Amino acid sequence: EPFPTLEKRMDCYHVHALPLSIRAIEGCMDHHIDKSDITHLVTVSCTGMSAPGIDIQIMQEMQLGRSIYRTSVNFMGCYAAIHALKMADAICTADSSAKVMIVCTELCTLHFQKEFNMNNMVAALLFSDGAAAVLVTGNDHREKGLHISGFYSEVDLEGKPDMAWNISEKGFLMTLSAYIPQLIQSGIESLLQRTLDTHGIKKKDITHWAIHPGGKKILQTVQQELQLQEDDLKCSFEVLRRYGNMSSPTILFVLREIMQQLKWNQKEKIFTSAFGPGLTLETAILQT
Repeated sequence: EPFPTLEKRMDCYHVHALPLSIRAIEGCMDHHIDKSDITHLVTVSCTGMSAPGIDIQIMQEMQLGRSIYRTSVNFMGCYAAIHALKMADAICTADSSAKVMIVCTELCTLHFQKEFNMNNMVAALLFSDGAAAVLVTGNDHREKGLHISGFYSEVDLEGKPDMAWNISEKGFLMTLSAYIPQLIQSGIESLLQRTLDTHGIKKKDITHWAIHPGGKKILQTVQQELQLQEDDLKCSFEVLRRYGNMSSPTILFVLREIMQQLKWNQKEKIFTSAFGPGLTLETAILQT
């Protein structure tokens, strides 16, 4: 008999995800924007869902405008925050007055499984809970912040069976193959080059590296293949050490760490990358 049922896990998600999301949004808004100015709300999660969803709950609890545009990015996994940034960038490109609030909320530990196997053991050791919010605005906004240069993504279908997240009566079940670091190893250097080529820049132009800490082995593989120094991935390792892998919010935690180190009066570029089911590899170039 499952302990607890999927229904009970979702009940728990609805109790805890909302206050965690609101806390993240309010922290993001602090001294930057009033809630009445938010034009779009993008919610991101792969650990719980319902209809009406958490987007409606946030809108109601925070008393956001009834006409606010809402979008939900569901079940995309660890790279979903970059996908949400891509959506927000498109919105702000179309409307320079837009103010898009993204909130990524994950309760990975809800899906702890009692059956002892390698997938369940790795999931229990690696994944954790967390939330992060980011505000994306058009050119009308002049406060200090990162600028989005652009995005690039690929799907390596060879890795489709190696990373998966499936719904069952026992909860959401994780598949994490030991082959994932090898897949990333074989593709990360060429992915970097194609990203750089897309944006017309060189590797030497990158001053900071925001790599999703999917695990220690993944970070070590990226560091080795891209010939990076230990300090280059310091923020990724630190987030992994302090918080674990929270799925979608994790890359935003890494970016927050990097932003605290930026020299805002200089031109700095951040190569941002996250990995997830597919095997999907998402990248973004951000700059001061």
